[in-house]
Amino acid sequence: MIRPTTLTTLSGILLCLFFAGCSQKGDPHIADRVREKSSQPAAPVDPATLASVSGTVHFSGAVPKATKIDMSMDPGCRGENQTEIYAVSDGKFANVLVYVKNGLKPQRLYVLTSPLTIDQKGCRYIPHVAATMVNVPVHFTNSDTATHNIHPSPQNNPKWNESQMPTSPVIEKIFANPELMIPIQCNQHPWMRMYLSVLPNPFFAVTDAHGNFTIGNLPPGDYTLAAVHEKLGEQTLHIHVGAKEAKTGTDFAFAAQ
Repeated sequence: MIRPTTLTTLSGILLCLFFAGCSQKGDPHIADRVREKSSQPAAPVDPATLASVSGTVHFSGAVPKATKIDMSMDPGCRGENQTEIYAVSDGKFANVLVYVKNGLKPQRLYVLTSPLTIDQKGCRYIPHVAATMVNVPVHFTNSDTATHNIHPSPQNNPKWNESQMPTSPVIEKIFANPELMIPIQCNQHPWMRMYLSVLPNPFFAVTDAHGNFTIGNLPPGDYTLAAVHEKLGEQTLHIHVGAKEAKTGTDFAFAAQ
């Protein structure tokens, strides 16, 4: 169902564009559901002016070696795995959150609804890095034959800790407050860790295996764009996006520490 809503600041009021790809193209894990929270007036946006920004996140220097994880203690985990902190291929950095940090104005737009799904498969969280909007349902599923324990450690949202048996029903949760890189781990399998970011608007993406991202349906304007990695922190850059512009080459570069 599509309904009007309003975008304001990080403190509270939600928006989402009527869009099919405000996140990285083809990424099924970016949710875009919001709920109507305010009747405050806001200026309409001409859909014909909406733009997009895309780029690549690069990594320079020696890539820290992934650590092998022995999962043989639990037959439901199927052998070995490895850490996913530095997902780099040919100098391109995956699993980096890119989002519009500043510059958005109150604007009246329209919304779609869709939950975010985080699966547990092969004793890993899939995806390793995900993003959603405040008050969007997050569905946790268990595709393993092992029992898992979902334990987020947020700072701005309520803490919780729940076990999930194999083939058990979806666990649905809501994160009501914006927060970046919430660590989620499994107490049953301590190597299992992922990061969930909760944004107040739909203008975000997580880089794919080639380090690429696209943020679509963005109103024209001047913005601060930020890229965040779980270990290397945040970088920002300032961009101008014109009406109907498909802005490319908006790149970030992280380096080994």
